[in-house]
Amino acid sequence: MKNNEEHQKSEIYEKVLLKNHEFSEFKKYFKRMEVPAKTVLLSEGEISRKIFFIEKGCIRAWINNGGKDVSFQFFFENSAVSSIESFQKNIPSQVYLETVEPSVLWFTYKKDVDQIISEILDNQELREKIVHMIFQRTFDYMKHFLSFIRDTPQQRYLNLTRENPQLIRRIPAHYIASYLGISTVHLSRIKSKLLKENR
Repeated sequence: MKNNEEHQKSEIYEKVLLKNHEFSEFKKYFKRMEVPAKTVLLSEGEISRKIFFIEKGCIRAWINNGGKDVSFQFFFENSAVSSIESFQKNIPSQVYLETVEPSVLWFTYKKDVDQIISEILDNQELREKIVHMIFQRTFDYMKHFLSFIRDTPQQRYLNLTRENPQLIRRIPAHYIASYLGISTVHLSRIKSKLLKENR
């Protein structure tokens, strides 16, 4: 059992964190967890103490907008997930983090992340990979925000099918509709219209 977990740790470091043998010294900071779908990993108002790495499964970030559940980001295998603002600044999170599917996750705490970062300050390659991983979420926010300004709901859906087809395959329709800023009825109409056009 222990050998199996060590093997899994090696895989997660290669796939999710850094494809660099120098990072193996940080394995001691990470713990593995298996959770069912709809497990809330972080609630709005809580301070984010952990960062998660997805070995298997999917996590969504969502907000409660006047009682309405609004999904705004999804994370799949090989992604790092946290409420970055809360995690970094020690302030209450504005978002919920919740699994969409049964998931296998690895997590570590902020104090350990700080320790890891302090130990790699002299390693430019590792430092740049971690910075890229953290800032990817900001890039995704910007793209999603601009799409709401520039594109119609149908165009947003088409962009999603082209750029992130696994999201369409794996995420329930009501979450996708929420992500696109429309109702499930509107999403159904868009799908029907596109099917007719493609016949």
